[in-house]
Amino acid sequence: MSDDTPASTQGFGGTQVRDDGKGPLLVEHRFELTVISGPDKGAQVEVCNARLTIGVAAENDLVLTDTLVSRCHCEIAVHGDRYRVRDLDSTNGTDVNGTPIIEAMINPGARLRVGGTELLFEPKKRWDRIEPVSGDSFGDLHGGSEPMRRVFGMLKKVARTDLSCVVVGETGTGKELAARGIHSEGPRASGPFVIVDCGAISANLIESELFGHERGSFTGADKARVGAFESAQGGTVFLDEIGELPLELQPKLLRVLERREVRRLGASRVMTVNVRVISATHRNLPAMVGEGKFREDLFYRLSEVVVALPALRLRAVDIPLIVKRILELENADPAAMSANAVASLMERDWPGNVRELKNVVRRALALSSGEVIVPTDFALSEPPVRAVAAAGGPSPRVSEDMPIKRAREQWVAPMEKEYLLRLVKRCHGDLERASVEAGIHRKSLERLLRQHGIKAADLRQ
Repeated sequence: MSDDTPASTQGFGGTQVRDDGKGPLLVEHRFELTVISGPDKGAQVEVCNARLTIGVAAENDLVLTDTLVSRCHCEIAVHGDRYRVRDLDSTNGTDVNGTPIIEAMINPGARLRVGGTELLFEPKKRWDRIEPVSGDSFGDLHGGSEPMRRVFGMLKKVARTDLSCVVVGETGTGKELAARGIHSEGPRASGPFVIVDCGAISANLIESELFGHERGSFTGADKARVGAFESAQGGTVFLDEIGELPLELQPKLLRVLERREVRRLGASRVMTVNVRVISATHRNLPAMVGEGKFREDLFYRLSEVVVALPALRLRAVDIPLIVKRILELENADPAAMSANAVASLMERDWPGNVRELKNVVRRALALSSGEVIVPTDFALSEPPVRAVAAAGGPSPRVSEDMPIKRAREQWVAPMEKEYLLRLVKRCHGDLERASVEAGIHRKSLERLLRQHGIKAADLRQ
C-alpha cells in the first residue's frame, strides 16, 4: 500500500473503490482520534474502517468513561471523498469546533466535544491497487475472462476487510455466491452466514425475520424467535434483494447498523450484535434514492464497497468453463457435451445469466436421448407468446369517462393474464424458469400471478 492520493475518483454512492486512471484501487480509511481533554485525556484510537463510533458502550470503536457521554454518542463516517459526523440522539449533544451539530461535514484536524470530552480528529488514507487475479474462480464463481478476473481481485481484497458491501448485478449473475465467497475468505469465516431474502418475505413478517420477536408480541407469536442479526453473531448477514426492503423498515435497519444493537419485537432490552453486512440487488439503488424509495443514509451505510458482477453476455468466453463446472456438479462426463453444443450456448444472450445457463444444461442432461448432447437438445427457441388481440382484432372495451390509470389497467389486465397463463404453462409450472424467460425476479412473477388469481400448480403438465 501507498499513501499517494489518486488523481481522480469514481464511485457508486459511498463506495470506497477509486480509480486513478491506471485501474481500480481499494481505499483503506484509518480514523485516528485523540482525547485532548476530559476523564480519558491521552487516550487514542486508530480504526481501519469507513465508519467509527464513539460512546461509553463496549461495542464502540472509541470507548470513553465520561459519564456525560451516551452509550452510542456519535459516529464519524466516510461520505464520498469527505467525512461526516452525526450525533446519535445523545443526551448532551455533539459539538464540532465549538458549534453544536446534529450532522455536519468535517475536515482533518477538527475538534469534537462529546459530553465533557474533547477529541482531535486526524484521518488518514492508504490505497491498495486491485489487480486481476491469475485464477479462474472465487468461491463458487467461475470465469477466466478479464472482467471476472478483475471482479475476483476486488472480492479478494474486500473479503479481508470488515467493510459493508453491496453486490450488484442482473438476476442470475451469482450475487449470493459472491457474498458467500466474501464471507468464507474473510476473518469471520468460522462464524455463521445468515441469509435474509428481502423480496421473499411479506412486509408484516420481515421485521421479525431481521430482529426477532418475543412470545405474544403480536397475533400468532406463540413462541419467541431469534432474528437474523442475533443468529449471525460473529459472522455475516446477507441481505438479498435489499432494494425490496419496505421504506418504513429502513430506519430500523439503519439504527441497528449504527448502534450495533438489536431489540426483538416486544422486548424491553437491547442486545449488542457483532456482524458484517453484505447486501445484494439487481435494482438501481442510487435511482431509488433519488425517487425517495430508498433512504440515502442507509444506502451510504450499506455501500462502503460496491462490487458489480458482469452479465454473462458480456463474458461469453467464460461459458465453456462454466459448463464444465456444471457437468462436474451433475456428475456428468465432460465428453457428454459436444463442441457444437457449447458453441451454440456461447451465441445466446442469456437474459437469466448463469442461473439460466445452468437450468438449460441440466434440462438437456436429463432429457437428451443421445449419448452426446447436441444443440437441438437445448430447445432454446420457444414459440413466442401471441398477443391476446391480433391486429385488427377485438380490444378490451374502455370508457373514455374513466381515469386514465384505471383505463390503462383495464386495457392491460387481460393481455397480462393471458401472457402469464401461457408462460407458466409452457414452463410446466416451473416459476424459476418462467421468471428467467419473462426477464423479471421470481418474487415479482409470484406477485403478478397472485394478482390475477393464477396458481402455477394448476398449469403443471
